[in-house]
Amino acid sequence: MTQAVREEHFDVVVVGAGASGVVAAIAAARNGARTLLVDAGTAIGGELLSGINILGTRASNGDKLMAGIGDELLEECRSLGGFVAEVRDFRPLYFVSFDPEYMKVAVASLVERAGVEVRLYTVATEMVVDGGQFSGVIVHNKLGRSLIRAKVFIDCTGDADLVHGAGGAVHAGDGAGAFQSLTLVFRMIGVDTPRLLDFMRSHPENFAISEEAFASIAPTREEAIQGLYEQGLPKLALAGTGPLLTQAIDAGELYETSIVAIAPLSMERREVSINSTKITNVDPTDTRALSRSYAALMKQVMTCARFLNQRVPGFEEARFSGLAPRIGIREGRRIVGDHVLDGEHITQARKCTDGVARGGHPIDVWVPGRGVHWKIVRDGGRFDIPFGCLLPQAFDNLLVAGRCLSSTREGQASVRVMGTCMAVGQAAGTAAALAARESAGPVDLRQLPIAALRATLTDQGALI
Repeated sequence: MTQAVREEHFDVVVVGAGASGVVAAIAAARNGARTLLVDAGTAIGGELLSGINILGTRASNGDKLMAGIGDELLEECRSLGGFVAEVRDFRPLYFVSFDPEYMKVAVASLVERAGVEVRLYTVATEMVVDGGQFSGVIVHNKLGRSLIRAKVFIDCTGDADLVHGAGGAVHAGDGAGAFQSLTLVFRMIGVDTPRLLDFMRSHPENFAISEEAFASIAPTREEAIQGLYEQGLPKLALAGTGPLLTQAIDAGELYETSIVAIAPLSMERREVSINSTKITNVDPTDTRALSRSYAALMKQVMTCARFLNQRVPGFEEARFSGLAPRIGIREGRRIVGDHVLDGEHITQARKCTDGVARGGHPIDVWVPGRGVHWKIVRDGGRFDIPFGCLLPQAFDNLLVAGRCLSSTREGQASVRVMGTCMAVGQAAGTAAALAARESAGPVDLRQLPIAALRATLTDQGALI
């Protein structure tokens, strides 16, 4: 290993400042750990800044899944003047829509108030491991190389970069080259919501309202249509199998996609986000392939904006107003941990004594083509996420939070949503701080009393 320029010491280091990493860092700092949050990008917040809704805040039956720091971020956004609303699309799925411009400020404010030190434009390049102890990470930025040491590290990179870089076991996609679709979320301003809702009510066949997978727990189609209309918000989804999108795709007016999902961002600006663009089976850890996808996704964005202008009532006067700051990635690497969360655990709504967060989002795999793949949780309920899903094998003082936690592909397709990622992030940050505080020497996270961790999470507003 080349000698680092400088060496720094912290109690907890979180690498990756997306939704899970931000919450993990806040939780660690609030529990007394001197905490560093590192990210290779230019901002903290990840998909919270993209304009996409938060999924995973409620189960399909309405039970609350996420509270604690995740709720605080939403309340901070609201207090700053940003739009925040819990919305439904009556399939049934629950979302939280919010203004990403205000969320940028909310994220930075909570991180600063917690006392977290932040390093942007900083790439983790080498891992320093001594036996089972993850003792340091070499980072590089314009100041040069630094060796960052800590008692506990948390990998929130989305693709398990720390675990993989240290030689830990990981899986990626389906193992045979298939990966869920990449997306580039974009925004449009000046949408006429009443006209859009009138179109939905008069032509519901074009919208993803009532799907077979939800038949046992969803309202009737008529109830869903009325519910969407009475909600009064531009929270709708054009279905890839509906006549409008089918005709457009067949005629070459639109790329092949399963959905054009519309969500409110600001009622004052009449601005919405659009989640539709779709490029499938790109390994996001192959930076060459990922980079090549950017231009193709940009073309899809402009194609979709033009289609909405020309073919969807309510969008006639709407205009393109912005892009997510980065490509949205649903699936990359995931770790092999002490516990592997699988599809049966999710669909059977299993609970466990070592649960540290709740999940409840259906198994949702974005497959090629126009269709969707859903498997719902039994009775639309919730399941527990065991602490072992956060513990990569072979390392004593390394945790993982976010979409790369230990799971099968089906398991990951449920827990990858932001609400779940933030709930797991709070669990990881709290566990890291408790372990660092209780250990004078090397940390072994497997010796952390789960009952104490669960009690602390509950005391601090998390749901387990």
